[in-house]
Amino acid sequence: MEKIVFEKNGIRNYVKAVIAEKIRKLKNFIEFTLEASRDIKKTPKYDSMREEMQEEIYQMQRQLAALNDLNKNMAKVLNNSTERIQLGSLVITNKARFYISVSLGEFFYEGDRFYAISPESPMAKKMIGMKAGDDFTLNKIHQEIVEVL
Repeated sequence: MEKIVFEKNGIRNYVKAVIAEKIRKLKNFIEFTLEASRDIKKTPKYDSMREEMQEEIYQMQRQLAALNDLNKNMAKVLNNSTERIQLGSLVITNKARFYISVSLGEFFYEGDRFYAISPESPMAKKMIGMKAGDDFTLNKIHQEIVEVL
């Protein structure tokens, strides 16, 4: 069986690019919604529509703040290789591939499925400090750590 080689720096850059793209799209959508809300006639008939749009803008601004936090937290993620799992580790188990960085969830990089998880997630908390060859069980799912990058 051929061993698959993962480039952690490429994965890190990909996660940063995904976050940046989400921020860009959300900013554009907020701007579009703001302009649309300005175009609505200033009559009582349209007050409820303007209120709904304002609520939507508020929700998008909260999402934008969360994405900006993810972006800030990605700056703290180191790209060093270590034997033991820590923030910035790429962990390959017999079941999945985890990038301990920010809570972005599932993503595909060069055709492979990965999960970007926060170090505060139950999965990361379980794995932090472990090394290749260690195993653990979480939610009745047993996994063996194959490789730590």
